[in-house]
Amino acid sequence: MVAKDVYLQWLQGEFLTEAEKAELKAIAQDSQEIEERFYKGLSFGTAGLRGILGVGTNRMNTYVVRRATLGLANYIVSLGEEAKAQGVVIAFDNRRFSPEFAQEAASVLAGQGIKVYLYEKLRPVPQLSFSVRHFKAIAGIMVTASHNPAQYNGYKVFWQDGAQIANEQADAITKAIEAITAYDLPSYDLAKAKEQGLIVHPGIHVDQAYYDIIFKQSLYSKEIAEIAADYPLVYTPLHGTGEIPVSTMLQRLGFNNIHLVKEQAEPDSEFPTVVSPNPEDPRAFDLALDLAKQVKAKLILATDPDSDRVGVMIPDRNGEYLLLTGNQTGFLLTYYFLNGLKDLNRLPENGLLITTIVTANLGAEIAASLNVKNIKTLTGFKYMGEKIKEFESTKEYEFLLGYEESYGYLVGTHARDKDGVVTAMLVAEMAAFYESQGMSLYDLLYKIYEDYGYYLDETKSLTLEGIEGLAKIKKAMVDLRAELPVEFAGVKVERIEDILEGQVYVNVSSLQKTDDKIDLPNENVLKFFLENEAWIAVRPSGTEPKLKIYIGVKEKSEEKAELLLKSLMQDALVKIEASF
Repeated sequence: MVAKDVYLQWLQGEFLTEAEKAELKAIAQDSQEIEERFYKGLSFGTAGLRGILGVGTNRMNTYVVRRATLGLANYIVSLGEEAKAQGVVIAFDNRRFSPEFAQEAASVLAGQGIKVYLYEKLRPVPQLSFSVRHFKAIAGIMVTASHNPAQYNGYKVFWQDGAQIANEQADAITKAIEAITAYDLPSYDLAKAKEQGLIVHPGIHVDQAYYDIIFKQSLYSKEIAEIAADYPLVYTPLHGTGEIPVSTMLQRLGFNNIHLVKEQAEPDSEFPTVVSPNPEDPRAFDLALDLAKQVKAKLILATDPDSDRVGVMIPDRNGEYLLLTGNQTGFLLTYYFLNGLKDLNRLPENGLLITTIVTANLGAEIAASLNVKNIKTLTGFKYMGEKIKEFESTKEYEFLLGYEESYGYLVGTHARDKDGVVTAMLVAEMAAFYESQGMSLYDLLYKIYEDYGYYLDETKSLTLEGIEGLAKIKKAMVDLRAELPVEFAGVKVERIEDILEGQVYVNVSSLQKTDDKIDLPNENVLKFFLENEAWIAVRPSGTEPKLKIYIGVKEKSEEKAELLLKSLMQDALVKIEASF
């Protein structure tokens, strides 16, 4: 059915409110907008549903939430009475309509006889993941659009191990959703569901259990107590869910000199002080930087709206603040945590670090020097969650920590998704610990570079929105595969891994295929391995309308690494943008 026909069905249907119908009537003469809203339905990516708020099948709205939840409910019902009784945990952040969408999801599940643990107030993503495990629920739903701009919202589905749904569940739930063709979908009276015990609200004891288990990841809480008491740090939750949990954990560690960015402390769905509430974006730190300069802070922390990502800024030797890349924070944490475990005689012989195929290699080098195994997964913490579950069962490895370049980290197994709360706590502890050793985090950063080599990285996101943008992204990947580059900026490509095709090429100039197996699910990623340990990866984002380019280099000096990184990125952009 064409978009215009679907639009007319919605306009004439009885399932919309008058306000929603008015929104559709306002675009009656805008064929492009109708096409954008109705040419497809939102689909599950690496993190569930995510889209612009509005009326339409390709927008986030009550209907889309009801349909997705009914598909999830039908799948759970197919698993039997025990699965229904296990229940589903629902949490939400401060996005527009997040509480309403959470309640809609709860009412649909209750209508199918499925128990629901519905949080009444904002909670971060990692606590939702923890709560699924805490209640031994069959699934979890988090209403959030993570770090996207204010016009977005989303809907993440987690499975009983606390990780985002794996491909097996995603495919089954997607089938169940696609089988739903009606627009007037059933829900259930919330008050009645509560009376029947189908909907219950988790108590404060669950918050405390989450905080307690996070605190167990601390290595040196007693040793840093004196330093922490006066250590000046700035924290901003960027209008999101982080203020209470992050401040709670910092104070529990003994940090009493915390300067909260007041303008960004209260949850606000409009994110009025930032262009985007994304700690990867330096502009998100503007207010925090102003405050840090006033109080001479030695550390700045920022969490995104659902508190699963953390951005870190540290002063350099001249007092200018440096925003660490996701990889830099990752390898600093790896160095600190693994060496700390070793010093405390707690480093297991079968320890495991998990990173992704687009994460820089320095963390893996540090892990290897301490006899800790590194495994790389596809992008997305759900793949890390699958590995944690696998090795928890086989006992082959003991998971210690994992991270990805996009500012997501997990230490411990209390959750199966990135956790900005435990990360903020450990970064602060790390800073205070090295302060007690006479080092700043900036000093530590360069000590690691001197010891292991200058591993620098850069990620570039090309935003290409709408139908036209999606077509450009697809064409760029097709064109790259049609004529695989044999060099970038004069640096020879030695190996190519096509994750989508499961194909490996060596002797690239002649495109010689190998029998090497890629032990990863098929995904639309091309990774180029260049001379001297440089690499380039290209992939469409699974959650945003972006084509992402990742580059990593290793050199003996920072200057050489920076020059190489710049030239590789320039040439990669030229080659890719030729398709647009």
